[in-house]
Amino acid sequence: MNQSTASAAAGATVAPLHFVDPRHFKANTQEAVDDAHLRRSFRSAMDFLQTKRAAHFGGTSAQLPHFEALRGVGEAVRQYSLSKLPDLLEQLEAQLTERGVQVHWAATPADANAIFLALAREHGATGMIKGKSMVSEEIELNHRMAEHGIDCLESDMGEYIVQLADERPSHIIMPAIHKTKQQIAELFAQHIPDTPYTEDVDALIAIGRKVLRNQFRDAAIGVSGVNFMVAETGTLVLVENEGNGRMCTTVPKVHIAITGIEKVVERFEHVLPLFGLLTRSATGQAVTTYLNVISGPRRPGELDGPEQMHLILLDNGRSQAYRDADFRPTLQCIRCGACMNHCPVYARIGGLAYGTTYPGPIGSIISPHLLGLEPTQDLPTASSLCGACAEVCPVGIPIPELLMQLRHAAKHDAAPGRAPLGGQASAKDWREALAWKAWAWLNERPALYRVAMRIGHRLRWLTPHWQGGWTAHRTPMRLAPRGLRERL
Repeated sequence: MNQSTASAAAGATVAPLHFVDPRHFKANTQEAVDDAHLRRSFRSAMDFLQTKRAAHFGGTSAQLPHFEALRGVGEAVRQYSLSKLPDLLEQLEAQLTERGVQVHWAATPADANAIFLALAREHGATGMIKGKSMVSEEIELNHRMAEHGIDCLESDMGEYIVQLADERPSHIIMPAIHKTKQQIAELFAQHIPDTPYTEDVDALIAIGRKVLRNQFRDAAIGVSGVNFMVAETGTLVLVENEGNGRMCTTVPKVHIAITGIEKVVERFEHVLPLFGLLTRSATGQAVTTYLNVISGPRRPGELDGPEQMHLILLDNGRSQAYRDADFRPTLQCIRCGACMNHCPVYARIGGLAYGTTYPGPIGSIISPHLLGLEPTQDLPTASSLCGACAEVCPVGIPIPELLMQLRHAAKHDAAPGRAPLGGQASAKDWREALAWKAWAWLNERPALYRVAMRIGHRLRWLTPHWQGGWTAHRTPMRLAPRGLRERL
């Protein structure tokens, strides 16, 4: 398949993606809730994933202590790793450099894309083949490279499908979970030359594999994500099921891995409990099909592997979460998606409504650090605070508590002596602030409070029917005819 055909098959374009804006989250949710088919599809998918996970962790009372014990180990590993994060990153860089890996540091998505572009031009690459990588989605790598005439073809089947549709992934683990086989059949028939319409799932997978097969060989650069990085040994660990990750990291002459700075652990034995938690929490598997352990480019005498290897370590707001002890647990996440699978809000609106790379509960606590609170101020409110996300989190992230802290940060200035978050107080409403000040002033003066209540009870018929967001879905608040004190 030549490059132009590959571009057509991938749907590569410089046009803007069909992304929704997180600023329009409330409108997006209304549209999603009105889509009965989407709600049925997600409810069915979430039930399936919950059942698969429960078979390992929550199916019987005997399994729960095992989960709690393993979660305790996973949480301890992540907290320990984060406590030493700067030192571990320096150790990782030194070990990787010794093994022939070139390490790059990127503060922002623009920095990361500039590194990719420079490497592509250095090697004369007009195309890249990509394994699954949420961080590459975070920096919008595909479209940023397309602006410079470089095609990035997704090789993960779910990512390939959403690439054809010009959409974001709607789930961390299963990017195309919102698509039906009929929609996928239409995408393939429309975008892949000489492809007949078929709803046979096996045939659709075979079509996708046929498109991708030659690209592994022809692409000059292979791109991958990273699940875990081991500082002591300079090792990158990549977990996958399809084998495309292994192809992307071994067949092209150049391998570029990109990941967030928080994915590092100190020793290889720290990977083992996290691997067990990740696979069981994500897809209900005891192990995945492939566990790739990468420690450098091809060495003399080896039969496969890239001639050159690079690692891009991305910050993009992670250091903001890291500097604040209250928000640091956000970085414990191992991207399993279990919180999404058990969230009643996510199960009803899906992932696209969030308008962010990471949707669901984990997206609601990490996106404000990546994008700032101004465009994401509504995301922390997209929770019933039922606690299901915290109950199933395999590394013990206190998601409800973090959501409450972000809600407060969106409406209030930072406390004295505390560094503000990006976009802090962007949702502050002077009317709400004035109302609370008046309430506090009145409650500090008991005599005036009693007089005000007596007047309020007698003039209750003047209560307005519209009371802001409260009456959008609730009946208006109105004082009783007589207060409790008066009744007593």
